Amino acid sequence: MSSTVLSMSGIRKAFPGVQAIKSCSLEVCDGEIHALVGENGAGKSTLIKILTGAYLADAGEINVFGEKRIFGSPIEARRAGIAAIYQEFSLIPELTVHASLFLGREQTRKGFIDSKTEKRMAISLFERMGVDIDPESRVSQLSTAHQQMVEIARALLAESRILVMDEPTAALTPHEVEILFGILRELKDRGIGILFVTHRIDEVFAITDRVTVMRDGNSIGTWKTPELTRNQLIAYMVGRSIEDEYPMTHRNAGETCFEVRELRGKRVRDISFAVSRGEILGFAGLLGAGRTDVARLIYGADRKESGQILINGKVIEINSPRDAIRNGICLLTEDRKLQGLILKATAKENFGLPSLKTWSRWGFIDQAEEESRFLDRVRRLNIRVAGPDQRTEDLSGGNQQKLLVARWLETNFQIIIFDEPTRGIDVGAKYEMYLLINDLAGSGKAIVLISSDLPEILGISDRILVMKEGCITGEVKNPLSATQEEIMTLAT
Repeated sequence: MSSTVLSMSGIRKAFPGVQAIKSCSLEVCDGEIHALVGENGAGKSTLIKILTGAYLADAGEINVFGEKRIFGSPIEARRAGIAAIYQEFSLIPELTVHASLFLGREQTRKGFIDSKTEKRMAISLFERMGVDIDPESRVSQLSTAHQQMVEIARALLAESRILVMDEPTAALTPHEVEILFGILRELKDRGIGILFVTHRIDEVFAITDRVTVMRDGNSIGTWKTPELTRNQLIAYMVGRSIEDEYPMTHRNAGETCFEVRELRGKRVRDISFAVSRGEILGFAGLLGAGRTDVARLIYGADRKESGQILINGKVIEINSPRDAIRNGICLLTEDRKLQGLILKATAKENFGLPSLKTWSRWGFIDQAEEESRFLDRVRRLNIRVAGPDQRTEDLSGGNQQKLLVARWLETNFQIIIFDEPTRGIDVGAKYEMYLLINDLAGSGKAIVLISSDLPEILGISDRILVMKEGCITGEVKNPLSATQEEIMTLAT
């Protein structure tokens, strides 16, 4: 009979101007993988930070192994047997793997660090986990998946009994996800309670035993995963029924307006394709296949070695993002936080960046014009923002993404490249993004869509090109009748 290892009841937390958590309760049992899901802004991250000692709750009670606890710091939470693994890893890139594993709990002999013992213990631990990682490698040399395995190994070395994982598969390939799931099942069999936070509905049904849903700062219920349907779970998360996760509209593609011929770059070889007005062309492939490299070469962020880019049949020269924007090409980058937005700037300032010349008079920005256009786009795209001066870092992931789209709508672009447009955003925000992409295609824009989410790319693309090792390996002309297995075959 499973016993409760973690209980949170009546948790409340407010920040200036916002009630982040109104009332939340959940329980995790030993030997259980428990999903925590909800839209961006539902309060999941705040709840995790309370559990791990980063925040103090305003009200409520936390019990760990039957004992009431108040964590004043992450160190106190770790000492109580709680380990957290976030999307942004806490590893130090220049340290070796074994040094990272034992950081803060170094093995010593006669007052000196005993590296041989650390390496031997690391090898033994990795063998138990079923992964092949050289303990003498530097963390910076590891893949994202292997860095995550090191984080899990650190938690096991600390003899953690409760493991909190925040979007653990966001940057993993399907094969790496399966390896991770295998390790999580082994940890479950060993009696460890796992709180698994994810936006990916498929993963909830693939790996979890129970699921707690948060909405608008409240926990609205906990269900046994096998007793839920996919549509029921989505409805609980967004507060309304979504009949079709991937809304498709019937569009008639126009003439070819964008063409790439024999494009070559550092990691890309002889890429050629064409996109018509009103068409959504999907790019699939494993991480590292070269899809983002193609986007950066087209956009002028990386310098191409050879090849031609044509718009409306005319060859254009792009040597910088400024050239791309001038010719009506825009890019929503894979990493919106590092490459797309200035997080400390206001929402209005981010919105206006590409269009400052348009709104400037005698060298001064017409702030009234900028704000008027900003508020108009906020209304039309349903961007949830407190006002023009709200800091961009305080927006949810979905609203940050819509802010980027709003920015480009002011530039009168013809071609838009979406690189992982729904990464890290919830199911409701994804649905709104799909509707927006469809609307853009319906208005005659040419869309290039890069995505690692196979159901997504099959669900909203008109055609799909699959890449492997910098080359196009195949084309799927009718995505609605294709399968994920067909895509993976071409990708591998």
